[in-house]
Amino acid sequence: MSDQKNSAWWKEAVIYQIYPRSFKDSNRDGIGDLKGIISKLDYIKRLGVDAVWLNPIFASPNDDNGYDISDYRNIMPDFGNMADFDELLSQMHQKDLKLILDLVPNHSSDEHFWFQESKKSRENPYRDYYHWWPAEKGKPSKRFSFFDINRDAWAYDQNTDAYYLHYFSRKQPDLNWENPKLRQEIYNILHFWLNKGVDGFRMDVVPFISKDTSFPPIPPKYNGNFAYYYANGPFLHKYLKEMNQQVLSKYNMVSIAEGIGVNTEDVHFFIDPERKELDMLYHFEGMGIGFTPDGFKEANPDGYSLLEFKQVYTKWDQAFEKGWGTIYLGNHDQPRMLTRWGNDAPEYRDYAAKMLHTFLLTMRATPFIYHGDEIGMSNIKFDDINDYRDIESINMYQYLLDNGGDLPRFIKAQKITARDNGRTPFQWDDSENGGFTDGKPWLKVNPNYKIVNAENQQNDPKSILNYFRALIQLRKKHKTLIYGEYQLLDAINKSVYAYSRKYKDETFIILLNFTALEANFNIDFELAKAELILSNYGNIIKRNVLKPYQACIYKLT
Repeated sequence: MSDQKNSAWWKEAVIYQIYPRSFKDSNRDGIGDLKGIISKLDYIKRLGVDAVWLNPIFASPNDDNGYDISDYRNIMPDFGNMADFDELLSQMHQKDLKLILDLVPNHSSDEHFWFQESKKSRENPYRDYYHWWPAEKGKPSKRFSFFDINRDAWAYDQNTDAYYLHYFSRKQPDLNWENPKLRQEIYNILHFWLNKGVDGFRMDVVPFISKDTSFPPIPPKYNGNFAYYYANGPFLHKYLKEMNQQVLSKYNMVSIAEGIGVNTEDVHFFIDPERKELDMLYHFEGMGIGFTPDGFKEANPDGYSLLEFKQVYTKWDQAFEKGWGTIYLGNHDQPRMLTRWGNDAPEYRDYAAKMLHTFLLTMRATPFIYHGDEIGMSNIKFDDINDYRDIESINMYQYLLDNGGDLPRFIKAQKITARDNGRTPFQWDDSENGGFTDGKPWLKVNPNYKIVNAENQQNDPKSILNYFRALIQLRKKHKTLIYGEYQLLDAINKSVYAYSRKYKDETFIILLNFTALEANFNIDFELAKAELILSNYGNIIKRNVLKPYQACIYKLT
């Protein structure tokens, strides 16, 4: 049974993720910035969240929207300057909000000073900050790149007659963690920001940092699951322990691994407190549910299996027993959760969004809420590749174009799964561009901003926004919803996700209908004697039947 003996602020927190480029523009250049975030801190505080995770704000040429860092100690000019950052951190702390930054430790930008030096000659002192393979040895074994047009992770450099490794785009060369000097550079960067007072780091693709530098062929057992191979480098946990010992353990902060390539059997290596590595990890298995076996990130037109969804999240709840987990349904790398997991049709939008938030805020894990989901933002569903700004969509389109792929099918699939669906500007009000900017937005605003916006929902007691706020307060009031034991109920139900949360003498029953039809459920608890705490349909309750996308939280009395 879960308990509070190892309680921590980050276990009890609700974390609000902000994609700075899309949150609020303060200077009319069409790009969100730090001053824009500062102007909305009262809104954030009123949500009831405890911490904000910012996607990368460091200097970057923006090949991958900030995940290609050219200077880890400076702010991207699009977002402001260091004085703006210091002001943001100061005001957040005054409002008792914590700030989590995005560390990108696996790769830098090719415009970073280290790489500019590294490619000057084979003898350059920065050469071993990256992974180089001399051409006279022949081309190294195949490595798959997630963003390269040719999907090739080795790029040839004519100047030094060698290949460099890039698991992502050619402008994102992988850092060589096998070099102790490089590791110290990263640790010094962590000290720099932690000494400023930041409260933690979300660590981008951190499982990939260790490589077998002999670069042997990838074993057949991985059968295209390159991420699982990349996440099993020979010295990964040695480096994480070293980072904890030299940096993380010296601060009251949280460390969160983006757990790409990590399965339930291995997750405890990262988060078991006795190992002294990292605090939390979030998995990707849930995000892959409902994809077709062929095609690029193509959702099954018949929807996803709720049975599989329940199995995955129940399995991960168990896996997080030796440590602590996270729960999320959307972020900057995913489409909007309402479209992907709920229903964005006008007649169902409010109910489905509230139902999904009920799930996120009643599971045994730290919930990560992506900005805009609290008001029910949905996919924009572009018809034209020219409307996309994301390197993933653009390069995959080019790859298919070059190789005779089915482009109409790809564009149709992207309407559901493309990352830019989650990156459209925040919809603040019904003014032009949704109140995001007085300029031309860097990415188009979803046309539904006239109806779906924060201002419309602020004072509406029935709004998604106020339901979300009420859920957070309920979670804070009842530690059972944080630390309580999770048990899946009615496991074979294809429409309803039902589970209990129990701690000491308090038990909650959560009932969630994931479909657009009324659905029956079958549980052993006597709900007639239970108290209905919260429902997205008010007090409209039928015996053992849930209305479309209905969510109910009961407390047993």
